[in-house]
Parts: sequence; C-alpha cells; structure tokens
Amino acid sequence: METIRLYRPVGLKEMELIAELDYNAFPPRLEWQPIFYPVTNQQYADQIAFEWNTVDEFSGFIGIVTAFDVNSDFLKKYEIQNVGDKNHNELWIPSEELIDFNANIVNGIEIVNVHFTDRSLVSENKELNEKLDSFRK
Repeated sequence: METIRLYRPVGLKEMELIAELDYNAFPPRLEWQPIFYPVTNQQYADQIAFEWNTVDEFSGFIGIVTAFDVNSDFLKKYEIQNVGDKNHNELWIPSEELIDFNANIVNGIEIVNVHFTDRSLVSENKELNEKLDSFRK
C-alpha cells in the first residue's frame, strides 16, 4: 500500500487527546470546526505551529508538529487546497469523514517538532511530557 506523508500542527490539548488515542487517531472536531486540515509539508506545519499555536492560550502556548502517513488511495478524493504562499497546501477533510480518515492512517501519529515559549503549559500526561521535552534545545 502506498502512503502519503501529512502533517498537522496542534496545541497541547489536541496532543493530549491524540495521546489518549494511543497516537493512532485524531480526536473528533469540536462543534464549531466543520473541517479537519492536515497540511502537505512540514515547513508549513512548523510555520502554523510557531505563529499560531505558541501565542494561543487554548493551544497551551505550545506548537506541536505531528506527522503521519495516510493511505494514498483514500486521499485521492480530496483536492489539495493552496491557501496562500506556494507551500501553504492543505487538505480539507469534512468533520464527518474524520473517522474514515483516521482508519486510513498507517503506523500512527508521531511528534516531529515542538515550539516552546516561556508560557508553554505542561501536560499531566507524563509520557507525553517526556516526548515533548525531548525537543527542548
């Protein structure tokens, strides 16, 4: 099976929910979030994590970049959306299709970068904190 590598910038709360799902799925979207937005490259995910998540109280003032592989056949029905600069490419997955999306993630979700601030919150999940702390410089 062929896969495509995707990325998703998240805050601390979403990362805690991913950890609760054994790093195998993304949690359901909130009522006011009709679309799930994975991005196609790590550079764009890092930009979002740094510029948005680190200044957002709801994100715990921390930007976490996740990476995961998805069955490429499943993704064929989604058109890549460019939302700005040449590398600002993302997929728009309707919230009601997130369960199917999660079922097509291969080998789980990994943390590939973390952007800390002096206000970054700490998770009560000890295992997750150890993963996050491994990215401190």
